[in-house]
Amino acid sequence: MKTHSLRQLALQADGEYVLGLKDLRTHACYLIYGELQPGEEGRKVCPGRGHEEILLAVIGDLELSGAASKGRLQEGEAIHVKGEETFWLKNPGDSQAIYVLAGGHSGAEH
Repeated sequence: MKTHSLRQLALQADGEYVLGLKDLRTHACYLIYGELQPGEEGRKVCPGRGHEEILLAVIGDLELSGAASKGRLQEGEAIHVKGEETFWLKNPGDSQAIYVLAGGHSGAEH
């Protein structure tokens, strides 16, 4: 069993790391681990054509803004994002926020 230290990898990569093809040698799925410092904004969420993701606020709340909608994702809540849907993430809190995106290819691509 191989483990992946996502927190350490994210710290080395500006706060976000994609565990996917490079590490897993598969196109079937991927996992993104990210951290946002207090007040930090500007992280883009856009799965891309043929992909879908689930965004989970693990620690802290996240503000989401996009062309289609705006809102707040509270700690422990998740949303489903498809294809070209785009959101920008912001940490409105006064402590670090952690999020996870789990994704893969949508059914239409297989």
